[in-house]
Amino acid sequence: MSRKPAYPKDAPVAAPSSAATANEEAAAETEGGSAARTGDSRRRKQIMTGAAIGIGSAAIVAALLYANRNRGRS
Repeated sequence: MSRKPAYPKDAPVAAPSSAATANEEAAAETEGGSAARTGDSRRRKQIMTGAAIGIGSAAIVAALLYANRNRGRS
């Protein structure tokens, strides 16, 4: 296998101009940044939901243990 990239026959092989490259890089950073923020907010929401479920479960277990603690001493 050769290490040269495979280009379509109609694709230009020359390097793009510096102005076009700067615009493309800025657009890629903007799109990537918003995608990263969306992923971060989704991850944070999942972590918060998991923490809430864990705390809620612990509260239910504590309430059941407290409610049933006097039944054994009749």
